[in-house]
Amino acid sequence: MINRRIFVASATALAFTASAASAENWKTKYPEITFAVVPAENASGVTERFTPFVAYLSKELGIKVNLRIANDYAAVIEGQRAGNIQLAYYGPASFSRARVTGVKTDAFVIDVNADGSKGYYSVFYVLAKSPYHELNDLKGKNLGLVDPNSTSGNNMPRFKMNQMGVDPEKFFSQVVFTGSHENAVLALAQGTVDVAANWWNAEDDSNLTRMLAKNMVKSSDGTPLKKEDFRIIVKSDLIINSPYAYLSDLPEDMKAAIKQAFLDAPEKDKDAFKKLSDGKNLPWQPIANEDYNKTIELIKFVDNLRKKAS
Repeated sequence: MINRRIFVASATALAFTASAASAENWKTKYPEITFAVVPAENASGVTERFTPFVAYLSKELGIKVNLRIANDYAAVIEGQRAGNIQLAYYGPASFSRARVTGVKTDAFVIDVNADGSKGYYSVFYVLAKSPYHELNDLKGKNLGLVDPNSTSGNNMPRFKMNQMGVDPEKFFSQVVFTGSHENAVLALAQGTVDVAANWWNAEDDSNLTRMLAKNMVKSSDGTPLKKEDFRIIVKSDLIINSPYAYLSDLPEDMKAAIKQAFLDAPEKDKDAFKKLSDGKNLPWQPIANEDYNKTIELIKFVDNLRKKAS
């Protein structure tokens, strides 16, 4: 009996030692990593939102995590392709684009809305004071999109317009890529575009409501705008939420540690976690690459539309 206890204790100690050695091994290989975020808002906003969480990750993983705010969605894709970005926060379409074009990256957790759902919508906003009440009212006007690799800011809007029989390059006078969701709202508010695509979770949770809460939205004459100053004229079908993804060829125990750090964050650093969504989101849940197959179908559909148009 004593010998058995000694054997079990020894085996446990050996397993612990091996595990610790393995952890030290990947930390030696990766003393620091880069965590990149797609530009859903301006650079200062992303920095303010993610810095506390990046500090938590650094502490939890025991390595330095560097935050990189990408200039555009493609920068995250290409950074992971080159192996310079180990960890990334994507939009659904940009993650799908990365996978389709051969980037070896794996989704591991997904954003979860306050009501427990894991999806959001693409909407078309116009100013409430405008005469536009449906898409057909905007023929010959200017459309504001976000980024070619944005799901709610380009791919889903194009899919929706195709369903409605609208070819944006022929229907609108100008189609403008604004670079971020915030810029699209600002372009609409200031009259640069007449209609703008954006993301929307619920009446009290959208990019617009988050910007309004920060007093970021003003008209061309500097007048602060309110939610009532905007009107939604088109709403898409549900889009799967954004994933966090790490490089596929990272050590397995390193990937497990990263994933666990994310899953533990709502308890271990509530403030940092809440800041990411202004307290709107529930804890992350595990996700797999296969959950984005429909989004891959979406971007392939949009690619085909572009080929036909050209």
